[in-house]
Amino acid sequence: MSRSREARRAAARGAAAQYLAPTPFLGYGDESVRRRPFPDESVRRRPNADDDDAAGISDRPWEEDEADVDRDWYLRDDDGGVAGDVDNNPFAQYEDMPGQVTNTLAKRHERITARQAAYRADADAWENNRMETGGVGGRRILDDDPDEHGEDRVHLMVHNLRPPFLDGKTVFTKQVAPVNPVRDPTADMATFAMKGSLLVKEHRERAERAKAAGRVASLKGTQLGKIMGVKDEEEEEEEANKGKVSTVDEDGKGESQYATHLKKKGKGATSFSQNKSLREQRQYLPAFASRDDLMRTIRENQVVVVIGETGSGKTTQLCQFLHEDGYTDYGLIGCTQPRRVAAMSVAKRVSEEMECELGSTVGYSIRFEDCTSKATKIKYMTDGVMLRESLTERDLDKYSAIILDEAHERSLSTDVLMGLLKKVLMRRRDLKLIVTSATMNADGFSRFFGTAPIFTIPGRTFPVDVMFSKTPCEDYVDSTVRQILSIHLGQAQAGDILAFMTGQEDIEVTCEVAKERLKQIDDAAPLLMLPIYSQMPADLQARIFLPSENGERKCIVATNIAETSLTVDGIMYVVDAGYSKLKLYNPKVGMDSLQITPISQANASQRSGRAGRTGSGTAYRLYTEAAFHNEMFPSTIPEIQRTNLANTVLLLKSLGVKDLLDFDFMDPPPQDNILNSMYQLWVLGALDNLGNLTTLGKRMSEFPMEPSLAKILIMSVEYGCSEELLTIVSMLSVPTVFYRPKERQEESDAAREKFYVAESDHLTLLHVYSQWKNNGYKDSWCNQHFLHGKLLRKAREVRAQLSDIMSSQRLNLRSCGTDWDVIRKCIASGYFHQAARVKGIGEYVNCRTGVPMNLHPTSALYGLGYTPDYVVYHELTLTSKEYMGTVTAVDPYWLAELGSAFYSIRERGTLSTSNRRGRDTKHHHVIELEEQFERDRQRAAEEENAKKRKTENNPRGMPNGIAVPGMGPPKRGRRVGFR
Repeated sequence: MSRSREARRAAARGAAAQYLAPTPFLGYGDESVRRRPFPDESVRRRPNADDDDAAGISDRPWEEDEADVDRDWYLRDDDGGVAGDVDNNPFAQYEDMPGQVTNTLAKRHERITARQAAYRADADAWENNRMETGGVGGRRILDDDPDEHGEDRVHLMVHNLRPPFLDGKTVFTKQVAPVNPVRDPTADMATFAMKGSLLVKEHRERAERAKAAGRVASLKGTQLGKIMGVKDEEEEEEEANKGKVSTVDEDGKGESQYATHLKKKGKGATSFSQNKSLREQRQYLPAFASRDDLMRTIRENQVVVVIGETGSGKTTQLCQFLHEDGYTDYGLIGCTQPRRVAAMSVAKRVSEEMECELGSTVGYSIRFEDCTSKATKIKYMTDGVMLRESLTERDLDKYSAIILDEAHERSLSTDVLMGLLKKVLMRRRDLKLIVTSATMNADGFSRFFGTAPIFTIPGRTFPVDVMFSKTPCEDYVDSTVRQILSIHLGQAQAGDILAFMTGQEDIEVTCEVAKERLKQIDDAAPLLMLPIYSQMPADLQARIFLPSENGERKCIVATNIAETSLTVDGIMYVVDAGYSKLKLYNPKVGMDSLQITPISQANASQRSGRAGRTGSGTAYRLYTEAAFHNEMFPSTIPEIQRTNLANTVLLLKSLGVKDLLDFDFMDPPPQDNILNSMYQLWVLGALDNLGNLTTLGKRMSEFPMEPSLAKILIMSVEYGCSEELLTIVSMLSVPTVFYRPKERQEESDAAREKFYVAESDHLTLLHVYSQWKNNGYKDSWCNQHFLHGKLLRKAREVRAQLSDIMSSQRLNLRSCGTDWDVIRKCIASGYFHQAARVKGIGEYVNCRTGVPMNLHPTSALYGLGYTPDYVVYHELTLTSKEYMGTVTAVDPYWLAELGSAFYSIRERGTLSTSNRRGRDTKHHHVIELEEQFERDRQRAAEEENAKKRKTENNPRGMPNGIAVPGMGPPKRGRRVGFR
């Protein structure tokens, strides 16, 4: 009996020892912890014909995905290894994996979930705190973290310090209250926008079910499929791309440029555009008939506000009128556009009318893409490009005339440009400024520029009938599809359709549902559905301007990018759902959100005008006339009142604007936005304690990107990792390079995971770029690993241009080799103010604000089984949850070192003399900062009093005893002539 009992005990001990032995966890064993491969080590795991997860991509899905390739590129504001695969782990793990296995097994033995364990830990912490407060524990520090088993745990203490210039006594703007982007939140349109489209939700659920069924029914990659001779998609892709190499130049430029897709002149889609030459089409425009009167007004005035209906030709003809009148003899003619695609397409049209090559006499310039030359006379550009040019050339001396086109859209850069140009005009009496606007905003622009004359271009190109809905449309997507089919089947008159939707998902659902319903109708004429997002690639942007090959009717479904400066031949019908997506910034939590809101009356007029560009047309508005007058603002809320202004404030400070209250904004931004932006710049070291620009801030303003990215580029030189940070920043400057087709999402996710770096999304991007470089920049390699080759080439081009900027600032490029922990610390130097601490499984809270946030499912840190205690994130967006974008795990000691004014370290579990001394040191450091703030306040007050005394003693501003040329009365009047 005893012998059998001893045998059972020995067997149990052996099984327990085997069960509790340290084993590789999530693919990282002891060997993986010691091993750190080089960053350029290629992915060893190669897919084969027997692998069901082979990451091959067929030709057709890849061509269809061209609509997602340059995502959010041309319409943007100008302003690794895998867990579970030891061979692809580019980092050594910094945690004791066997210890984690032991803890995991212990928790599993207790049969409780992670949420229950966290709840118990919080309850124990509260009980221990109550006992210690009541004196039960005395001076003994109670161990309130049983999971650590007595080990020390680092906690980050946050100090809420504010610089003297943000003490609440100074007012930086005239707009104190925040601006609501919705006119009436309780009205029908606002309520429908909050609910969203039911058709989109149903289509999304149906697509998920179809995808699941397709995975079961597919024979590709299975044994039955091989017996039947069905090729894997990887084999098909390898055959199609065999020997195919990316044909790009040294910097990856070429195919990514929009100009390469606009060389051919498209054939007109209407009888008017087919039978009339470009010269005859110009003469038919209303602007051409008013040419003489318009040019006389421009000669006699320095600033002119031009009003023209949509299609009047003001965008394309004004620059040519100035060129023909001789203004290009004295400098360039610059025309700013609020969007990139508008600048490029208008430049192409004007080059055709002037019969010159795009990039010669007529060119365009957008962020990271310049299509101009020394022979350029007319330059179309985004307003952000001209704003950057004002940094190096304050008076814009190379321009003889500047046109602010589509100023009624009130983009952020346009508003800042108007304030700057108002001062430039005082210094340059020879500069001409023409502001084009819709009718509703013209009086405001005229008052802003000192009652400038308003010139109205009479008449519309063709008449447009506007039809309102009789009842409110609750599901705007379903109503749009019904209206499209009604026009296509009920209107015998030829003519294409342009429908306006809010975003990519709505556009895709509209196109797919319209196709499905059209197939169910017998003998229905074909309808070519063409989606266009604000993130489409250059070649597909150019395709919408071309007529259909077989004479089919086109239906273009677009976002609000088709409202301005885009003339599409043949558009006779416009369907306006009445909604758009606005990017809103919450300064209290520092978070951006995309919100569907009703459009403005000015936007509705712009949309309707699209139907009368090349022929008479009809506009169908899917909202009532009462909603048009009562639920829509007269004009769009200016971007400056609803966005993060950190980059704008930095730009203004670098231009010498010390007091933002003195800067002449047409509509001042809200106080909270200004305070949040200035606080962010002070945290980064761009502003000193008095709000003045620092040397670091001046350097940061030279980079055309957000301040945090500019700072980590500058700091990378000090950390010796500038080569790697240059790659990371360039990858962050383009949309995501990971390709995720709808029909193969699981395969693409598996391919993406092979590049994951468990510590950082930033390093994952670096790993992708390094692997692409090591494989010869091949498109076939990109296709095999579900990567966008075009976007990688665009990142390569951006990297080359940023490298030139760093060279001009004498910032040397150095590589840190395999020590990628230095890169994480450098990233923390620019994002320590956006740090978050762990709260639960995949859940975090912001260290400073306490706002809850989550890891995005596409993050490399998501679902790894280990959640870092502290992370920094690139951005925070609100969709279904508050998600952190591009996250990197950091050491809390780095945060305390880099942000010593905000963080200090507290180690729990010990209370030694050295720990008390360290805590006292941090406390004294905070006291020293507060004393420095007080000294700066006193110094600022003394300077202000000195200025007041000087003004009181010399009210006219005349110096005493010093002769200044030009301050005395002139001997005779000076006459300023105009052309």
